[in-house]
Amino acid sequence: MAQSTPTADQVQRDAKAAANEAQDDLRDGARRIADDVRETARDLSDNSGIDKLKERGADLADTARQAGREYADMAREKGEEYAERARAEADRLYAAGQRKADEVAHYAEDRYDELSDMVRRHPAQSLGIAAGVGFLVGLILARR
Repeated sequence: MAQSTPTADQVQRDAKAAANEAQDDLRDGARRIADDVRETARDLSDNSGIDKLKERGADLADTARQAGREYADMAREKGEEYAERARAEADRLYAAGQRKADEVAHYAEDRYDELSDMVRRHPAQSLGIAAGVGFLVGLILARR
């Protein structure tokens, strides 16, 4: 079964979608943290509440740090995945280009062999054609 390889546009769309998803998740997490802070601040009205608020703030900061690490890891994994896809596509294109270059070289070699045979069979005609082409090139270059 043939494996489909994504184009650069598909890879770019996937990367944008992953970035948008991460941005939405971060926005939701930040909103939840802000709601928790507001709720905790409302619940705490005396001095002992300040210690609880600090503790809650530290917990929220740890949660935010952990979420940031997870998203960084996810972004790194996606980046590695897209880089691997790009490498595979580049290898495929290189191989296709190499095949085409080999085909062109073979074609040129065949045409050279045909031309050499024709010159050997008709040397006078070939010399006349070469002289005519040389004369035309000389005229073109002399006008410059």
